[in-house]
Amino acid sequence: MKSVFIAFDQAFYERIIRTLDRLNCRGFSYFEQVQGRGSKTGEPHYGSHAWPSMCSAIITIVDDNRVDPLLEALHAMDKETEMLGLRAFVWDVEKSI
Repeated sequence: MKSVFIAFDQAFYERIIRTLDRLNCRGFSYFEQVQGRGSKTGEPHYGSHAWPSMCSAIITIVDDNRVDPLLEALHAMDKETEMLGLRAFVWDVEKSI
């Protein structure tokens, strides 16, 4: 099992949910308002007067064989509008109950 953490501009929300559904990644936790900025490019997402946009984040736990198709779909989504910002990070899940 792998944990996939997805940080994204709020404009991506519906597309990411549809992608998770299409790839049978059912369970996830959604964080509606997250602040941050990319490590290399993209605009900050602070929810402030100067930087009004906000990020969201989703964490999902998936079978190993679902990771690559999910990352490929997310990468394609990010490439379409790179300045919005979308990143995904994968960690091993060692135990769960």
